[in-house]
Amino acid sequence: MKSIFKALLLLGLNGLLVNNIYAEGHNDSASSEQSQIHAAVTHVLKANHNFVDRHKSDYFLPFVKGQKPKATVVTCADSRVHSHAIDPHPDGDLFMVRDIGNQVATAKGSIEYGIRHLHTPLLLIVGHSMCGAVRAAMTDYSKLEPAIKDDLSTIHVSKGNPEDLVQVKDAVEANVNQQVAFAVKLFQPELEQGKLIIIGSVYDFRNDYKNGSGRLVFTNVNGETEPQKIKQSLTFSKGVVTK
Repeated sequence: MKSIFKALLLLGLNGLLVNNIYAEGHNDSASSEQSQIHAAVTHVLKANHNFVDRHKSDYFLPFVKGQKPKATVVTCADSRVHSHAIDPHPDGDLFMVRDIGNQVATAKGSIEYGIRHLHTPLLLIVGHSMCGAVRAAMTDYSKLEPAIKDDLSTIHVSKGNPEDLVQVKDAVEANVNQQVAFAVKLFQPELEQGKLIIIGSVYDFRNDYKNGSGRLVFTNVNGETEPQKIKQSLTFSKGVVTK
């Protein structure tokens, strides 16, 4: 009887020990998550305070009067796509529209506002190296959250290996071309009137195209994808890089 009691006691102590270990691990995880939250909020507040300290009221006067951006830019929400790679001073210059996969379909209203209300003469669609949204669209994404699935459903690329550099590169370009085709159809009146140019590009921060890290590689102009013809259509501007 005593041996049974000891065995039960031992089992109980072991269970308590396991529960304590689990609780400690859970607490550590929660503590780590809280630390990340605190760090993120602190980072934002510090950055904003520094921004206010560096910029006097005169800096904001042009913005108070309204906006007249030079371009509507549709780019991926990926934090590695740097707006200052397109414009060293994007404030007031770029009407930025960000979503996963640099899509027109999922941001149509914002893009239309930039073209038809702010009257930007350039619509720049920017894909990027190893885009996560494009890679996801290459695979079975049926188990992802409903809202994410909805956004991915409008990226029409071939299924393939999301780890294969060549396949992903081709898919990123195909997605950019798809978005340009959508935009060309949507803004046909502006194109015919010569009020707008639509450029598709890939922001190559990985240097996959071997033209330098951070290069903007033009892949499409108003539906034209042939590199030489792209350059010919942009002879008014130096430094055009195509694939």
